[in-house]
Amino acid sequence: MSERISDCLIDPADGAERNVEKLLTIAESLMRHAEQSSGERGAAFEQFRRAAALEDRVRQRTRDLEVTLKLLNEANSAAERARRDLSQAIEAIEEGFALFDAAEVLVLSNSRFCRDLVDALPFIRPGISFSDYVDLVSRSSALALPGGVTPKSWATERIRHHRQRQVFNVGLVGDRWLQVSEQRTADGGTVILQTDVTDIIRLEREERGKLLDDQARIIRATLDHINQGVGIFDADRRLVGWNRRLAQLLDMPVTLLRMGTHFDVLAARMTRQAGFGEGFTADALWAWARKAAPRGPLSFELRHGSGMVLDVFAQEMPGRGFVMSFTDVTRERLAIHAMLRANASLEARVAARTEDLEAALAEAERANAARARFVAAASHDLLQPLSAAKLFMAAARDDAEAPRLRATLEKAHNALVSVEGILGALLDISRLEARGAAVEIAPVPLSVLLSQLTDEFAPMAAAKGLRLDILPSALTVSSDPTYLRRILQNLISNAIRYTAKGRVLVGPRRAGRFVRIEVHDTGPGIAPEEREAIFREFHRIQGSASASEGMGLGLAIVERACALLDHRLSLRSVPGTGTCFSVELALSADAPVHRDAPPDIPEEPGDSSDRIVLLVENDADLRRAIALLLERRGVGVLEAASGEEALDLLEEIGIVPDVYLVDQQLGDGLTGVETVAMLHARHGERPTRIITANRTAETRDAARAAGLEILYKPIDPEALAAFVLQGG
Repeated sequence: MSERISDCLIDPADGAERNVEKLLTIAESLMRHAEQSSGERGAAFEQFRRAAALEDRVRQRTRDLEVTLKLLNEANSAAERARRDLSQAIEAIEEGFALFDAAEVLVLSNSRFCRDLVDALPFIRPGISFSDYVDLVSRSSALALPGGVTPKSWATERIRHHRQRQVFNVGLVGDRWLQVSEQRTADGGTVILQTDVTDIIRLEREERGKLLDDQARIIRATLDHINQGVGIFDADRRLVGWNRRLAQLLDMPVTLLRMGTHFDVLAARMTRQAGFGEGFTADALWAWARKAAPRGPLSFELRHGSGMVLDVFAQEMPGRGFVMSFTDVTRERLAIHAMLRANASLEARVAARTEDLEAALAEAERANAARARFVAAASHDLLQPLSAAKLFMAAARDDAEAPRLRATLEKAHNALVSVEGILGALLDISRLEARGAAVEIAPVPLSVLLSQLTDEFAPMAAAKGLRLDILPSALTVSSDPTYLRRILQNLISNAIRYTAKGRVLVGPRRAGRFVRIEVHDTGPGIAPEEREAIFREFHRIQGSASASEGMGLGLAIVERACALLDHRLSLRSVPGTGTCFSVELALSADAPVHRDAPPDIPEEPGDSSDRIVLLVENDADLRRAIALLLERRGVGVLEAASGEEALDLLEEIGIVPDVYLVDQQLGDGLTGVETVAMLHARHGERPTRIITANRTAETRDAARAAGLEILYKPIDPEALAAFVLQGG
């Protein structure tokens, strides 16, 4: 009933505003009626009021639905417009366009896509798979398949391009070309663009043809202007290009040098006119030209009867053709032959001069060797009487009671010492200048060497009032021990000699794998203009307080010894302040084990009244001088002139001496080392020294092999007495 009343009261044709007015009027009347009534009429009003509220909600929902439908219609219209716009945009693209989704299914395409594939185009519609699309294209009659390519193989290659996302060209019948490009979309789909590049390819082909024509003209002009003859042959060995210089060099008629002439014809004429160089034949040329496998470069010479020489070079080109070049090298060959003749003449002259120089050098070496032998022999012969004179002088000095006589004998002894130094220096110079001077490189512990030098030079420095500091070192260097000792002796003695006051400092400095032994002094220094001259023989610094001392040979010996041992010698000096000489040596990899050597001079000399020395010396004067010196020190001496005599003497008297002093050169019989070996074998080992003036390596080797030490002549009386009194 209520719904029929509502239908009567609300007329949709009146519009929303009119119906609202009706409802408001009805509601106002009902409110007044409700205020006047009670009971059942009040309940009916409440029910009516609820119905009115429900009607309002339905009406509001209706309005919301209408708005929603309106918005949906507008959205559908916008999507349709966007779809139309996208289709129009795709259609406006000049290239063929297609979109495949992630499932490899065609979604949309424009009319230009596969437009030229007329027989396949009707089947290319949305919903077709990519593989079916490729299959349709591969079987299209508009597709220009390359030679030897089937539709199936073309489709396989097309799928490979699709997987690799490549840009490639596809040929169509009628000399047309499409460039295909594929791009991946964000959701995994594929966009394909087909661009007609026919005009571009044709233009490039035309430009390439023009370029080839231009290059051909340039090559022709170049060939005609070069000084070489050039012939170009195709894969069939037929002439396809040449220049005018080729006809001139080969003296070929125009009838032969024409397009298409076979190589064999030209080669036959070449072989008749000219001969091949050494090591090459016509058969080798033909074999190279006819070779089926790839040919390597070929080079040979042609010699015409006129004397012209051609250098020929042939090389294969792409396509199995080859090119040959001919160069006139007649002048070069003539120049080479002339140079060879000149060289032969020069070599003969050089050989003759070389023989003369070798003879002169051999003569000089013989003279130098003879001089060295003479100096050594003369020094040895001089050292014998000199040693005797020193010993006699020392004995006379010890016996002299008058002060004046003692002073005179001391001066005479010093003069003999100077002569001894000169002879020793001359002998050193002679050995160092001798070709092939023997050196023995061995580990040299600096602790022993520096200790010996301290004992040797401390008295000399103290006598001049100088402070001598020789710093100890535990390092071991690689050098010849004898020459190294001589080098440092000369440097230290020079420093003491030329230093009037102050000090002399000797010390090693380690520098990586090397040791630099430095000798500093506070002497007058060396002027720059003197620093080269000081290494010459017999040169002494002028104006020095000690210029009159020495012979000027010490630094000459140092320089030669350092050069022989490959030790770097350096000099730093400040005039008026001092000088520093340094010798750089390599560290030794292996340090030898050295036994502690007994000191040369005993701290507490013992009683020598019962000491007996066996002296074996073939020089009577020297033997007598040594015996006299030792006897004045209270030592008994048994004298013998040879090893055999010494052995017989001890057998005869039955006495075993305490000390052996044996000369090395004893004449035609036993040597000193051999004599000592027999003495030790028969009577037991005793403290022993080998006495010699011979400083050769052979003597040192013999003594070292026997475990013996050497006491060199001229013999120092004090050193001799110290050894004997110490008892070895």
